[in-house]
Amino acid sequence: MTARKLGNELYRLAPLLQRDRSLWRHFGTQRQGSSCVPFIMQLHGGVSCLWVGHGVGRPSVGYHRNAVRLYSQDGTGWQGLSEPKALSRSVRSTEDAADLQPSPEEDRTAVPPGGVGQGALFYKQLKACQSPMDVLDLASKYTLSWRRVSNTLTRLWETAKRISEEQRRYELQLMFEHPAFGQLCRQVMRDAPRMRNDDVAYSLLAVVKLGVPQRSRVVQTLLRAIQEKLNEFDEKSLSVLATCLEDMESCKNADALREGLRLLVESRIPGIQRVMTLQTLMRCVGRDAPMSLKRKLEQKALSMTEQFSLPNAQYMLVSLAAMNHSSKPLLDVCNRKIAESVHCIPFTRLIGLLRASKQLQYRDIHLLSAVTEYLMSTFEMWNTKQLVLLLLLFEEMGFRPVALMDKVSEKMIRDSDSLMLKDLLSFLRVYSMLNHIPQQHTQEFLESMTQVLESYLPKMAAAELLRGVFSLCILGHFPLALLERLVQTETVQELHTKDGKFSRMNQQKLHYVNLCLRLDLPSLPQDLSIPPVAIPPPSNSKYVNQGLVKALQSIVGEGAVEEGVLLESGYSIDCLVTLPLKKPDLCSPSEGESVSLESVQRVAVLCPPGSCFCLGTHHPRGMLAMKLRHLRALGFSPVLVPEPELVALSEEERAELLTNLIFGVKGEDVSVNSEQERTRGEEA
Repeated sequence: MTARKLGNELYRLAPLLQRDRSLWRHFGTQRQGSSCVPFIMQLHGGVSCLWVGHGVGRPSVGYHRNAVRLYSQDGTGWQGLSEPKALSRSVRSTEDAADLQPSPEEDRTAVPPGGVGQGALFYKQLKACQSPMDVLDLASKYTLSWRRVSNTLTRLWETAKRISEEQRRYELQLMFEHPAFGQLCRQVMRDAPRMRNDDVAYSLLAVVKLGVPQRSRVVQTLLRAIQEKLNEFDEKSLSVLATCLEDMESCKNADALREGLRLLVESRIPGIQRVMTLQTLMRCVGRDAPMSLKRKLEQKALSMTEQFSLPNAQYMLVSLAAMNHSSKPLLDVCNRKIAESVHCIPFTRLIGLLRASKQLQYRDIHLLSAVTEYLMSTFEMWNTKQLVLLLLLFEEMGFRPVALMDKVSEKMIRDSDSLMLKDLLSFLRVYSMLNHIPQQHTQEFLESMTQVLESYLPKMAAAELLRGVFSLCILGHFPLALLERLVQTETVQELHTKDGKFSRMNQQKLHYVNLCLRLDLPSLPQDLSIPPVAIPPPSNSKYVNQGLVKALQSIVGEGAVEEGVLLESGYSIDCLVTLPLKKPDLCSPSEGESVSLESVQRVAVLCPPGSCFCLGTHHPRGMLAMKLRHLRALGFSPVLVPEPELVALSEEERAELLTNLIFGVKGEDVSVNSEQERTRGEEA
């Protein structure tokens, strides 16, 4: 019989050979002296297992190793394990399947009857291990069943994640070189089809968390075993599998398992009983899941809101963010529970909740106010880094906590000498973007921040210098030493060397700094200006609310309203209303009448979106406040009409509001200032 015929015959009779070992001896002696005959079974995703039959003196049944490593990625990196023994993929009979069910003695926590046996002693010693090497040394002393293998792998990860990052890298390197780890991987590959569902799920989670490459044989074999068992997984096993798939990259086996998990989850949603399982599955289905599945998970979560504990409410925000699905009813329920117990939430988890809310574009002023009150009541226990992180998140969500920012500014003035440059630039960004200056000690705050910033001037990069000067210019403060350094030609050239969006952002910041120097007219000993830069001209493609245009035309006439005005400075005006200095009748001026600029009032009506105002107020944010300041310097009288409020009004209400804003007050921009003062009083 030729080698090829022997391989074909072996493949045809493989199911029988597994059940009847006497037939193996027939193939072991049929071809004496024959050479090694390899047969390769290709698994899904490029994972191959070798069955090798040898000739003289050895039966063909053996599963022998060769020089291929068990876990290697692209031929480099990991060392230490040989190729595993292959596993038969033949369909077993009902009797064989019954033999594979776990025995009571192999329960994860069970103690054998009659006292402390060898199994209980192993688990007791395993629990006492404090490092991965302790676990492997213990495993090398025992004969491991498939249940012990799963527990050993899980304990390896439990001990590894408790140590520091630097020590973990060293311990993991020793672990991969330990011979017992190779034996564990070979055994988990051999026993994966026989493992219980939770054991194989925990084994996959452990090897992935330990850093075994995803394309290694052991990971791919576990993925294939789970695919075959997926329909039998209960809630606990599905939850463990979902946690594991969150950390895995895209590959054929993992993607197939994700898709199968989505289908299984959709069919089992009505039967889910545990909130934590639901949240884990929500995170696993991910942002690419169909909207129909996301809505079903949302409805299931809403039906379980009465079961929500504080941790459930916290993880629900993170799960919705991972799924990229914003459900306002569900978020409202969670945020109410979080706001009631915000003092019980650790700092890192609180940061994660705020980031999840920002990602979902959900800004709940009740939750943010509760966090602010908690910070105010425990202010002394927070360090500078923690305050920076929280204030940056507040700024990104447009929330301006007046009392907290005043208290932080006092701390900054008091501890200015200990401020790091990165923290200082972050503080300046927050205060400038939220347009907030402490009312009690404005000059002291600006001078203190300028002094600290100047102390870092010798070792400050050009981009950091620009960030600091840009923030101070928004606040209306112009430090001479920093500006002199910024306007130097070599500094400007350095800012233009960066490619991509950073170069464009630097150009825009330089443009606004130059505008501040020209329009704010700071009292500097010498005239400073930014060298000419190639700033792309602003486009006049801004959308103008037509409801605003029609309302203004009905008030002052069509000839007095000009929409979409673009100034040379780069600022755009939604509607420019030209009025005589004396209050006119509500009609358009005659066509033959010519009015000089000195005898007219130019009202710049701005209709900014809600994101240009601080959350829950009419207080303009930094860029809008600077625009208002510069429009006044150019001779305009700016009037702010928030777009969300304008859209909510009827035509008659719009006309009444605009009439009051334009004609109801005397002097330039009194209406805007009075509105801001009223808002500050309400906040105080």
